[in-house]
Amino acid sequence: MSWTIAEHADAEALAEACATRLGAALDEALRQRGCAVLAAAGGRTAPPILRRLAAQPRDWSAVTVAPTDERWVAAEHPDSNLRALREAFAGAPGLRWQPLVPPRPQGPADATLANTAFTLFDEAFDAVLLGMGGDGHFASLFPGAPTPADALAADGRADAVAVVPDPLPASAPHARVSLTLARLLRSRCLLLAASGADKRAVLRRAAEAGADPRRWPVAALLHAPGAPLEIHWSP
Repeated sequence: MSWTIAEHADAEALAEACATRLGAALDEALRQRGCAVLAAAGGRTAPPILRRLAAQPRDWSAVTVAPTDERWVAAEHPDSNLRALREAFAGAPGLRWQPLVPPRPQGPADATLANTAFTLFDEAFDAVLLGMGGDGHFASLFPGAPTPADALAADGRADAVAVVPDPLPASAPHARVSLTLARLLRSRCLLLAASGADKRAVLRRAAEAGADPRRWPVAALLHAPGAPLEIHWSP
């Protein structure tokens, strides 16, 4: 994959640039097809972007938003990505939602709902907003996690996989359901937003030839064939 890196002066400039780019992608989809589908990350970097995006005027009732990944928790749980996305999009009336997990998950994490749902959204996403952790993970595709072999394969056949991070993150110790690299690559506009010198260093390592996705999962994204990836970074 080819990629570009836009370096912004601060987090506010990054948020404004990403919101503008995502808004343009959604508006192009609405003009061409009358509807749009966005997959968006949780975490700390995405909400300021999404709040700015939600403030833009458009027919939000024609837009569907899905998390790129979700914790195996109830929809109202404080750690739910869907809940965080709903809060960020509070200013977008009529928006449609596509969850990745049941409203009240039971038993082991299971990606059946997500795989069934994204069979319905067979076309490419109109836009995807990804974040990245300091360990190089994106969505919930973590280094060393016991995920199916094709979760980080650009030509994988599954849309979503169940993930149990090892170790579980202290801030959100839950199993997850994550969209796969192959499904995320099927997007007309693919953005990765990251802040901080540590994440810039991870991106440099992952961009090197031969970088191991098992150590730096984002390397699989950077080196995958397909549409260009737009990286937005700020200190």
